[in-house]
Amino acid sequence: MSSSTPPTGPAESSGGRFPQAPVRPLIARTRTEVHRGATPLELFFDLCFVVAVAQAGVQLVHALAEGHVGEGILDYAMVFFAIWWAWMNFTWFASAYDNDDALYRVVTLVQMAGVLVLAAGVTRAFDDHDYGLVVLGYVFMRVAMAAQWLRAARTARGAERTVAVRYAVGVLVCQVGWMGLLVLPEPVRPWLFLAMAVAELSVPVIAERSRPTTWHPRHIAERYGLFTIIVLGETILAATVAVKSAADEHEALGELLPIATGGLLIVFSAWWIYFVVPIHGHLRSNRQSFLWGYGHYLIFASAAAIGAGLEVAVEQAVGVAHISTLAASASVTLPAALYLLSVWALHARHFKVGLAQQIVLPTTALLVICCTFLGDWAVLAAGVVSGLSVATGVILSARTTATREHRTPDSTLTS
Repeated sequence: MSSSTPPTGPAESSGGRFPQAPVRPLIARTRTEVHRGATPLELFFDLCFVVAVAQAGVQLVHALAEGHVGEGILDYAMVFFAIWWAWMNFTWFASAYDNDDALYRVVTLVQMAGVLVLAAGVTRAFDDHDYGLVVLGYVFMRVAMAAQWLRAARTARGAERTVAVRYAVGVLVCQVGWMGLLVLPEPVRPWLFLAMAVAELSVPVIAERSRPTTWHPRHIAERYGLFTIIVLGETILAATVAVKSAADEHEALGELLPIATGGLLIVFSAWWIYFVVPIHGHLRSNRQSFLWGYGHYLIFASAAAIGAGLEVAVEQAVGVAHISTLAASASVTLPAALYLLSVWALHARHFKVGLAQQIVLPTTALLVICCTFLGDWAVLAAGVVSGLSVATGVILSARTTATREHRTPDSTLTS
């Protein structure tokens, strides 16, 4: 289908090709739509992922607080991948095909039910390595997702139909592979996970080899921004818990307030750094979008892990966590540094002018790691460093803008 095909769905809810029909053909939307934003259904869909992300964060806190660092991080990486990939599948499909009819809504609600089942199984996955509920939730989500692609294939023609069928087959084949988590011995499961993760990431690349889907750059950028806010919200919650704990336990006020203050500075800086650039202008091809979209696994996972790390730091400060101050500090500073580097690699570097602007975030990440060794002041120091990096970026950007504006009149006069 050509890019000139008129959009369907919410954009045509009044006076479009199928204005009143409860079930309409699932026709590809276009990248040239104006005012293409997130729908209420998409926001409702994201709400379910708040629960799943929160469950993964809680279990990571428990694992780190008990000193099970390696096992906890591995379990977190696996569970968060499942959460993130299910969200990714829906988001990119919706950007290209959302027509908001009754059938599309019902199938999406089935996917949401799968998310909640997955979230209910997170505790078992961490504690007992029992992936039964996680896999069951995935069955709900992935079968529904394959149904959406087959529905799109029914309407499509030519290369577009081939792409949709490839997606449906790829999703179902990978889902069969995930069933191995239920039957294979526990030592083999991480290797199966790695193989299936590679297979999952390959499906869009193979499916869109001959023709890209018509995802909308502004819509995709908005959807990723909304999910970033969700995971940063988990960090805000963790900092709030620290503040509440400080208020409830006055004897620990001196230990908890620096953690709460540093945590807030980190998450405020994380928000600023992510949203300071208009990334949709960078998403011009599938190659750029795949790298950007896949790379967000690190952004989302590290942002959520910052919140878990803050809770660990609080528990260590009040004597609940069975780990050292250094380990508790690292649970905050290391994911914060990973977040800074990931945002720089995927976002910021494309919009920075000159070496001074380019090195701000990598240097900040290095300094945040160094803060790990500052004992009880590590989190506060990391927050201050993060805040100073934002201030430095604003100053450098302002100077660049002022220089350009200063040169423009001169060039006009001499021309």
